[in-house]
Amino acid sequence: MKYMTSAEIRDTFLNFFESKGSTIMPSQSLVPVNDPTLLWINSGVATMKKYFDGSVVPENPRMTSSQKSIRTNDIENVGKTARHHTMFEMMGNFSIGDYFRTEAIAYAFEMLTDEKYYGFPVEKLYVTYYPDDQETYQRWVEVGLPASHLVPIEDNFWEIGAGPSGPDTEIFFDRGAQYDPENIGLRLLSEDIENDRYIEIYNIVLSQFNADPSVSRKQYKELPQKNIDTGMGLERMACIIQEGRTNFDTDLFLPIIHEIERLSGKTYDPDGNNMSFKVIADHIRSLSFAIGDGALPGNEGRGYVLRRLLRRAVMHGKRLGIQGKFLASLVKIVGQVMENYYPEVLEKADFIEKIIDREEETFNRTIDAGQKLIDDLLSELKTQGKDTIDGADIFRLYDTYGFPVELTEELAQDEGFKIDHAGFDAAMKAQQARARAAVVKSGSMGAQNETLSSIEEASEFLYDVHAAKSKLSVIVSADKKVSTLASGTAQIIFEQTPFYAEMGGQVSDHGVIKNEDGDVVAVVTDVQHAPHGQNLHTVNVLSALTVGETYHLEIDEVRRNAVVKNHTATHLLHAALHNIVGKHALQAGSLNEVDFLRFDFTHFAQVTKEELAALEQEVNEKIWENITIQTRTDLSVDQAKEMGAAALFGEKYGTNIRVVVIGDYSVELCGGTHTKTTSEIGLFKIVKEEGIGSGVRRITALTGQKAYEAFVNSEKTLLEVANVIKAPQATQVLSKVSALQEELKTVQKENEALTGKLAVSQSEELFKNVQNVGTTSFIAAQVKVSDINGLRQLADLWKQKEWSDELILVAKIGEKVNVLVASKKPEIKAGNVVKALAPYIDGRGGGKPDLAMAGGANANGISELLNHVAENLK
Repeated sequence: MKYMTSAEIRDTFLNFFESKGSTIMPSQSLVPVNDPTLLWINSGVATMKKYFDGSVVPENPRMTSSQKSIRTNDIENVGKTARHHTMFEMMGNFSIGDYFRTEAIAYAFEMLTDEKYYGFPVEKLYVTYYPDDQETYQRWVEVGLPASHLVPIEDNFWEIGAGPSGPDTEIFFDRGAQYDPENIGLRLLSEDIENDRYIEIYNIVLSQFNADPSVSRKQYKELPQKNIDTGMGLERMACIIQEGRTNFDTDLFLPIIHEIERLSGKTYDPDGNNMSFKVIADHIRSLSFAIGDGALPGNEGRGYVLRRLLRRAVMHGKRLGIQGKFLASLVKIVGQVMENYYPEVLEKADFIEKIIDREEETFNRTIDAGQKLIDDLLSELKTQGKDTIDGADIFRLYDTYGFPVELTEELAQDEGFKIDHAGFDAAMKAQQARARAAVVKSGSMGAQNETLSSIEEASEFLYDVHAAKSKLSVIVSADKKVSTLASGTAQIIFEQTPFYAEMGGQVSDHGVIKNEDGDVVAVVTDVQHAPHGQNLHTVNVLSALTVGETYHLEIDEVRRNAVVKNHTATHLLHAALHNIVGKHALQAGSLNEVDFLRFDFTHFAQVTKEELAALEQEVNEKIWENITIQTRTDLSVDQAKEMGAAALFGEKYGTNIRVVVIGDYSVELCGGTHTKTTSEIGLFKIVKEEGIGSGVRRITALTGQKAYEAFVNSEKTLLEVANVIKAPQATQVLSKVSALQEELKTVQKENEALTGKLAVSQSEELFKNVQNVGTTSFIAAQVKVSDINGLRQLADLWKQKEWSDELILVAKIGEKVNVLVASKKPEIKAGNVVKALAPYIDGRGGGKPDLAMAGGANANGISELLNHVAENLK
């Protein structure tokens, strides 16, 4: 078995399957495109779902890829085991209705054993198969695998809900008896015992059934189109071929680990306790690739995953003794390791480093806050006479604040506390169960549609044509092809059509279909792409349609014109974002509707008012320049990218691409329709900017008539404001409002002064009424104040002298009841007291140990609340 670098292992796989007629598909973004069921691209097949469910027919049914993937369900195992990773690379080969079991197994055996490729000894390979799948068993024997190396496993059946499913066969490499100290042997495989001897290197899924949860597996129907889906982990192959003890002892990780050694001054020992090295090396890869693909740390979804990875890596850096920020310095190492296949990491390294550096700095402040949380928790437990930190609290510190259990345990033990490990493990397992359930629920593919997949009649879309005569090729009604249809809803295909099919964020055309006499025979309500790419028109049939007849197709020109203005403005906005917000503002989705455009992009902060104004100004300037818009169809994808073309989110690019060029301002790959000049857009107006997810912002804007109407409405509102504040002209509104604000400030100051005097007058009598419970003195009373500030002023006066240990004030302000609790005794937390009292007024609240407040709606409970103060201070 020859030594190979990770790059050579990847190239060998891809080149082998290319020699078998497969198209090498590029690794796609870790952020799923148009697939809300996935948080991350988590496998090679995740990018192929549209081919497997039949919604799209690929140009070549044979494909291969090496796909970067992220899975974080078992994040806590990273570093503890030899093969757990959050980011990994899955090499795979796929057949969509082409070769199946016979060829797939033959290819696998040839690639793994032939000296031209990996050259594994046959005696080192063991294979599992589904017991009922005797065809697979027989095929492995035919290609040359000894029958004694075939192991039946009942779990070798792949299905995730309704949709494509089938038996799978897994190939394992035997690393030898040195990894089997108890000499268990093949039972490690047959009994699925966790081990380091038999390592799964390749899995072939024979997707041949449509899974149906309502029936038994034996009753599953055969798929109309059988598919092959395989997976081979690059990290595992590197470990075996490079003879690393674990996946981390390979050229994929060691350069990162060596840099961590330099930063920490510690030495990595493959046989020793090296968990922190592995965690950091794994997590910085995930962070670098995910941020490079547009995901940003945040508090939910993908952002939460990245934040958790970063914080976990930082804490392990501290365990290694690394002082200060360090993660960003590892990004370029990751980029250099992966440059052969993923040059984008180095290309975006500056931006990735900026995000990681900023997030790490924020977390360092969070650590200080978390330290205080732990101190407060331990103090509270001491007061309660407890000596153990509850597992739920440990998990909250771990899950919400990123504190590893080891750190919490260390801090707790310093104070003489124990740790509820069982409770923590239960909380962790519950979270993992929820995560796995979500993956199973959302990962299923749709069932194949045999009727649509079988339609191969060609259809040409006519750009920049609003009407055309064309022959009707296909009618589909009730999921069956028919030759004629008199009424109802149908899906139809013409030889040529001016109707645009929804794609790349641009909505489809609507319109009508007329017969030779000019009568409307059908109304087009939607247009989508059929599996083979034809424009599939959804129509309401008014009178008979017949295959083979010629019809007049007319789009709704008003609708088209409005949509193309919004679509063209999207290109201008994209370019303006790069110029004003930054090159990192990558498109994350778009919608070009009739009445508005919506543009989603990656950005780590809210776009400021000044930036929004600059964006609006720049787009309008390009509109006023009346730039001619050119469409190039003579370029390859590589040539277009050399011109600086950006690929729009969600587009599907084949061999024939369209490049939309707007002067020297914007160059983008795009299959949509556009105006002929920028001036046709008329006007551009941003109406909203918002966050829609972690690290993703959205701008909603208007063009043309809708933009003009928005400006008119704004002017109308301004004039109404001028009238209300009695400004003679709209231009004087600002100065008039400023004058009114100054008047208001003066009145507020006078009001605060009066409130202060009222508080002083009340306090003289109020603070004399001191009560006692045990060794604690307190004042509890209902007071009259105009607002919450009045309560705070009374509390401030109380703090100035030693009136009592505790202060509890209740006030009815309008329809609401407000409670204030102030404490001078460290052992009595104001937040705990106010939480105990709030239910009497049907409210809730909280705050700091020395001052807390609550609000409620039940004024009838005030007396009862005051009567129960003493018992809640004990």
